[in-house]
Amino acid sequence: MTSNVHTTSSYEVAVRAEATLGEGPTWDAAAGRLIWIDILGCRVHTYDPVSGRRTSRTTEQHVGAVKPRVGGGLVLNLRDGVGLVDPDDTFRWLHRAPVAGRRANDAAVAPDGSLWAGTMRYDEAAGGGSLSRLTGDGTVEVVLSDVAVSNGTGWSPDGRSMYYVDSPTRRVDVFDFTDDGRAVNRRPFVSIEDGGGFPDGLTVDADGCVWVALWDGSAVRRYTPDGVLDRVLSLPTPRVTACAFGGPDLTDLYITTARTGLSAPHPTAGSLLVVPDAGRGVVQPSFAG
Repeated sequence: MTSNVHTTSSYEVAVRAEATLGEGPTWDAAAGRLIWIDILGCRVHTYDPVSGRRTSRTTEQHVGAVKPRVGGGLVLNLRDGVGLVDPDDTFRWLHRAPVAGRRANDAAVAPDGSLWAGTMRYDEAAGGGSLSRLTGDGTVEVVLSDVAVSNGTGWSPDGRSMYYVDSPTRRVDVFDFTDDGRAVNRRPFVSIEDGGGFPDGLTVDADGCVWVALWDGSAVRRYTPDGVLDRVLSLPTPRVTACAFGGPDLTDLYITTARTGLSAPHPTAGSLLVVPDAGRGVVQPSFAG
């Protein structure tokens, strides 16, 4: 880090919770609410920052990610595949392909409305996970088949670049994203130094800067489109899992955290945190299915 890096520890607790593995904050613009999950707790949470209203529902399997759908309802990246919750609250599988010892992890919706869904082995074995692209009709294409812990995925505001994390590599990689929805020309974007934690979930702001949550790093970092570190949000709990802009103006950065594996968790571990007026996000696409 250099003297040009701005470091702050300003944050608030948006939702005090004890999530085992809080993850996947996503702003649902149509509903005016934040969706976030507890992977190992099998819970999907929502939070309306204007009214303060909160909801919670249980999933029958470990849930790696939840995103809104174009026509309403939710798409869920689950242990055994990808499922849909319709607006009337009924559940159905879009793609079911269980693999023993494997679960879902982070997922993101591309500019074309496809879902990029990650998996990992419970033992985090190298090569045991994958990244797949699913279209609205359930067509599946495995994009990366040699992944350990498939994690943060996001796109630049112009849709030309895709960022991706396989956590044990300690890197955020970048791909060129083509007009026909393919990710090509993978290359390193930034690397996290030893002792800095492991990159986990990420989001991209309106200026094209990449915000990365650091598992065992007690922080969220922002990197410019050129890969230069320019801001660090220091947090009191080590297991910071993901971040996303939300709120009516998309200026508040919501941050999920985890308690799993901590012998003496900080009081905020497992809570949903927020840094007001952290920057300016962009409206995220909903799943076209």
